[in-house]
Amino acid sequence: MGDLSRRIDPATPPPPPATVPVRRPFDASLRLLSWGWVLVRHDALLPREITPLLPVWVRWIAHLLHAFTGREARDGRPGQRLGKAFEHLGPVAIKLGQVLATRADIFGVEFARDLGRLKDALEPFPVDQARREIERSLGRPVEALFTDFGAPVAAASLAQAHPAWLADGRKVAVKVLRPGVERRVAQGLDSMRLAARLAVRFVAPARRLEPSAFVETIARALQLELDMRLEAAAASELKDIMDKASGSGGGHMTAPAVIWDGVGKRVLTLEWAPGLAMTDPLAVEQPGLDRNALADNVVQAFLTQALDYGTFHADLHEGNLFCHAPAELTAIDFGIVGRLGPSERRYLAEILWGFLSRDYERIARVHFEAGYVPPEHSVEAFAQALRAVGEPVIGKQASQVSMGRLLGQLFEITALFDMHLRPELILLQKTMVSVEGVARRLNPDHDLWAASQPVVERWIRRELGPQAQVRDALEELRATLKALSRLAQNPPAPQTVIVRETRAPAWLIVCVTLATAASAAALVLSLWPAIV
Repeated sequence: MGDLSRRIDPATPPPPPATVPVRRPFDASLRLLSWGWVLVRHDALLPREITPLLPVWVRWIAHLLHAFTGREARDGRPGQRLGKAFEHLGPVAIKLGQVLATRADIFGVEFARDLGRLKDALEPFPVDQARREIERSLGRPVEALFTDFGAPVAAASLAQAHPAWLADGRKVAVKVLRPGVERRVAQGLDSMRLAARLAVRFVAPARRLEPSAFVETIARALQLELDMRLEAAAASELKDIMDKASGSGGGHMTAPAVIWDGVGKRVLTLEWAPGLAMTDPLAVEQPGLDRNALADNVVQAFLTQALDYGTFHADLHEGNLFCHAPAELTAIDFGIVGRLGPSERRYLAEILWGFLSRDYERIARVHFEAGYVPPEHSVEAFAQALRAVGEPVIGKQASQVSMGRLLGQLFEITALFDMHLRPELILLQKTMVSVEGVARRLNPDHDLWAASQPVVERWIRRELGPQAQVRDALEELRATLKALSRLAQNPPAPQTVIVRETRAPAWLIVCVTLATAASAAALVLSLWPAIV
């Protein structure tokens, strides 16, 4: 397996995203208050169903809020009411709802299913408006590119998708941004920035989570998602990565090809994805579909992209995945792409391998070497804390593990060891949460660790095994020889050192001598009575 004990060369983490000031603090404050009011009106802030479970001192607050609920709160389950509130609040809140919808193991299957409609079942905007957006973005009539243009089949928080057909008969998906969505995203991010600043100032435990850096990372991802030309480039790049993975035996996912003639700032055209969207209840009922293999493929596809290539689809929820028998996956919606440098990829692989091999001391050392844990803490104590988290989970079925309790314990440990949020890992952590949620909704007893092991073990063998050590040694030797060659070709110029003797002025010597004599005389006079 290779030497896993040699020290990782610590790399300087990328700087956190530049903090953007709140553009309109007054408007952002009013918007935050309105968000809270919307949640209260929908009975989604402290739902009546959980009031009996709250601490006594919180219940009176919940009862006070319930007095202000509207007719929106009378019908539906908590997940349905929260979903309606998020739809009302706009794209930024919908993105949060999409993450919550992946965690059926924490919030319950019913709650996750109720929030699941946020993925691709929002209210679409009219076809005529979509056609105008396409013509404005591409600079030509819709008929010049498509022989037929259908009604929307999916409407998400930022855009909606239409089926269309090219002149050569191919079926394609045309993604069109919602009119005015850029303004709504900017307003939502402004309010999120204000909320982050308030959290930093007034909620001390939230500071180590770096809320401002978190908001700026998400803001950057959303801004990239609002330019369809950048999404087209990401789709093309990820398709190349998935094709390479298939050629090397790691093909667990595919991506549709980009139709570049149908790409503009607000329009993206891709080949039609085969199979059914995983949000469709009939998707998992397709004849011959292996749900457990499909769950494995979701996990392994993500890890292959992240570890082997350092570039991964960072929005892998059910609304962005199509499947067909026996266990084939096709990803869509490439607006958010995560990237990891060589150091982060190695940290991720060694941490996962440490859990798989139950080497908690190794996991602890990697955390310290990567700078995740401040150096003043004890490696042994952190390894002991990791063992307390890992041992109850490793090898058990998901149905036997309380993820809510596990995450709570992890949060306590990270707080105990002063671990701060690493902004460059936000998308990785978000995607890992989404991938695990998708896999466990396919198979509630899915073993995430068993699915991860082949990919992680392959990476460890390739990057840390004997051949990798020889390769690294040869690379270091080559770099040394190049440096010596450059030194021989361009030797450093000789430097002449001039030593100058400087003398103090005569007047300074006289003054110092007189001052010393006066001090000595004063000392003798002060001690004279004792001497006599």
